Amino acid sequence: MTYLSSRMAREAESQNADVYAKVYSAARPELFFKAAGWRVRGPGAGIRVRADSHWNVPEPELVLLLDAAGAIRGFTAGNDVSSRSIEGENPLYLPQAKVYDGACAIGPAIRLCDADDLRDLPISLGIARGGANVFDGATRTSQIKRSLEELAGYLFRELAFPQGAFLFTGTGVVPGEDFTLQGGDVVRIDIGGLVLENAVEDAPR
Repeated sequence: MTYLSSRMAREAESQNADVYAKVYSAARPELFFKAAGWRVRGPGAGIRVRADSHWNVPEPELVLLLDAAGAIRGFTAGNDVSSRSIEGENPLYLPQAKVYDGACAIGPAIRLCDADDLRDLPISLGIARGGANVFDGATRTSQIKRSLEELAGYLFRELAFPQGAFLFTGTGVVPGEDFTLQGGDVVRIDIGGLVLENAVEDAPR
């Protein structure tokens, strides 16, 4: 809930829309655990959608590299693959909508920089199906409602990361209800020139 466009999309999908309006304007940001390192997919690896969800989307996100003290040291690109139909049914289902095998991709590299270099990066999302583009969208990190330092500060509040952490900062590009990922789709995320590309694995038969 760091972009207005994401708040509006969540309100449209949800049977409990006021939850998203409240968290968007609240002093405390929404934070949740996405993936253990061994579950994360790298560039070129397959991502997945849940078989028990009929509406699944990629979410391109600026990912902060944080050191053990919570300071921003750089960034990379991330894909927070999400089951929108599951989260829309009940916000308490968010862990099932967000945390499953193949639901997180990151890469292709880390660009070292400080927070000032991340204030207005371009973010684009392209999805190809059968060699043709079926979705294109874009935003900029300047559209994030909260400061990056604020998000990092809340993550490290009462929680230690001795080796540092990667923090996904939310999405501002949201495919509508008329789009869902399918096996074979290729998702391309470009954040400040770092390009992360992954294909959606076919669902098991």
